[in-house]
Amino acid sequence: MVIGTSTLLLLYIGILLFFFLLGFPVAFSLGLTAVALMLMGIGGGLNEAIIVSRMFRGVNSFVLLSIPFFLFAGRIMNAGGITERIFRFCQALVGSTRGGLGHVNVVASMIFAGMSGVAVADAAGLGPIEYKAMMDAGYPPEFSAGITAASSTIGPIIPPSVPLVIYAILGNVSVGACLIGGIVPGVLIGITLMIMVAYTARAQDFPRGAPFDWVELKESFKNSFLALITPLILIGGIISGYFTATEASAVAVLYAMVLALFIFREVTFPELWEMVKATMVDSAAVTFLVATANAYGYLAVRTRLPIILAEQMTAITTNPVALLMIINVFLLIVGLFMETIAALTILVPILAPLINMVGIDPVHFGVVMVFNLMIGLLTPPFGSVLFVLSKSIDLSLERIIKGVVPFYIPLLVALLLMTFFPGLVTWLPSLFFG
Repeated sequence: MVIGTSTLLLLYIGILLFFFLLGFPVAFSLGLTAVALMLMGIGGGLNEAIIVSRMFRGVNSFVLLSIPFFLFAGRIMNAGGITERIFRFCQALVGSTRGGLGHVNVVASMIFAGMSGVAVADAAGLGPIEYKAMMDAGYPPEFSAGITAASSTIGPIIPPSVPLVIYAILGNVSVGACLIGGIVPGVLIGITLMIMVAYTARAQDFPRGAPFDWVELKESFKNSFLALITPLILIGGIISGYFTATEASAVAVLYAMVLALFIFREVTFPELWEMVKATMVDSAAVTFLVATANAYGYLAVRTRLPIILAEQMTAITTNPVALLMIINVFLLIVGLFMETIAALTILVPILAPLINMVGIDPVHFGVVMVFNLMIGLLTPPFGSVLFVLSKSIDLSLERIIKGVVPFYIPLLVALLLMTFFPGLVTWLPSLFFG
């Protein structure tokens, strides 16, 4: 069966959207799309053995073990008193400035990013604590919710990062290099957000926090020290080669369990078992999504769709920066309508040949792509961080969106800087991974 490129692309996207509109979960939509295309004679016709084989290959990966471990670690840290200690330390560190709690919000998210690796975990765990503190200090609800939501996007950029792990698996890229590549961009995002907070605080005459107190800083640092060194343990272990990125996820769980169960004693064993069960459900959903996406991606590769698209796009321009800008606009639109992991599983197999063809560093592209999709978590109609925050702080979705809008500016500035200056992403990985 001979089908033109445009028709083939429309079928791949159209059938997938059709299942989305019918209300099928993303994983089922991907699998059913692959079956429907095969029934139409695309990719050699329906072959159940190939579908099963490709789904199995998609999840038969040691690296994929890091996802349930990182998800589990994030749950333990949220429930184990770790987030509160981090917040108190950040408040003592930067809370004395004008608009100080906005800065505290960002710095706390940067530190927590080195532990959880998921934006929703940041919004659900730190979010209510940050929002309540800002409200008690007299900050506007919209601003408080806006900076809380915007700062959560740092979570999947600074390692550990579940989306970057998934990108690395699908793109056949070093997981360690992708994770380390997110460190400088994560700090950059934090700086741009803090500049916006400082500008808004001065323009709207926000209050200053309590005067800086060395004694308070020392005491809060002492109480949060064991939590604060978690990112150093994980990142240091990966960089030094003492353990892999996958093994780092298991270390994160073990360390979080020791803190929550035996040091801080804020989690009981029955509560831990409930977290295990919740993590199993989340992990199963992600794993099944990766499996069906692998079957979908295999069919795309077999029909040479990625190569054809790459050739057509390079006919427009072969300039890596110009091409990245085109892809960025495309991803910003995708982020409006699709969840991050779903977008990664669908698009990475298609875009990977394109970036390789024009010489874009895959680690650079991975961090840019993940951060781009993080912005989508703050945009309706499918902005999951907006929904999680609305539920956890009891503020209407409309008011949260109103508060988030000004923070699109620093986030887009950070995205452009990453796009135009690849060294921001690739410098650290090149030092440690060659």
